[in-house]
Amino acid sequence: MIHIRSTQEIETIRKSALLVSATLAEVAKMLKPGITTLSIDAMAETFIRDNGATPSFKGYHGFPFSLCISVNDVVVHGFPGAYELKDGDIISVDCGCYMNGYHGDSAYTFAIGNVKPETLKLMRITKESLFLGVEQAKEHNRVGDISYAVEYHTNRVNGYGVVRDLVGHGVGKNLHEDPQVPNWGRRGDGKKLKEGMVLAIEPMINMGTREVYTREDKWTVATVDHKPSAHFEHTTAVRKNKGEPLSDFSIIESVERLNTELNTSYYS
Repeated sequence: MIHIRSTQEIETIRKSALLVSATLAEVAKMLKPGITTLSIDAMAETFIRDNGATPSFKGYHGFPFSLCISVNDVVVHGFPGAYELKDGDIISVDCGCYMNGYHGDSAYTFAIGNVKPETLKLMRITKESLFLGVEQAKEHNRVGDISYAVEYHTNRVNGYGVVRDLVGHGVGKNLHEDPQVPNWGRRGDGKKLKEGMVLAIEPMINMGTREVYTREDKWTVATVDHKPSAHFEHTTAVRKNKGEPLSDFSIIESVERLNTELNTSYYS
């Protein structure tokens, strides 16, 4: 069932989504070589609960953590653990918050230290494709218009592999709702978009092949060729003229800029 949310409901979802963004900004503050992914998860859970929400992911279908933390060739659903981040890693952090009866959902891929230029390009193109998809989340368009925008930019223009085993989704009272939002497709296909729908648009893009596999933990999804993957996600409200992100990357990007300035100052 596809839900059309009232203005008040969308504002409530926005609060949850902005708490997700604030959590990801806190993650950005602590990212550096040598820290464990489990320590990131512990900090995030404390931050979410201290702000009056609960982690959407913890316990969801048995998922044991508050964050999905996916490093390098892991696409999504990675388990936090004892792994220590290394210079040159990329790390996708997917977070959900449940507050006042509604979920927010967002993901961001971070660079750790000196990342290869070709990997940084993958991250940039994936992030750009998210915003191209968000632009198409407007009334009278169809889901396929979002899907096509993502696929065209990532695959047809840049030659990356677009993951087909996983999709975006509606989000609201439930973490995953209809409709599904693939990152590939044809313009004019799929469910018709109506103002008030809320979607989690989330390109998952691989440097190499689009093919993935699930590891023995039955959650962690990785690329079959072990090349890196990037993942960005916004909770997005369908509007008349273009989609409106309810989550906010600007607070995350401001931390990234500060980190860059501090590192530059330290080594200069």
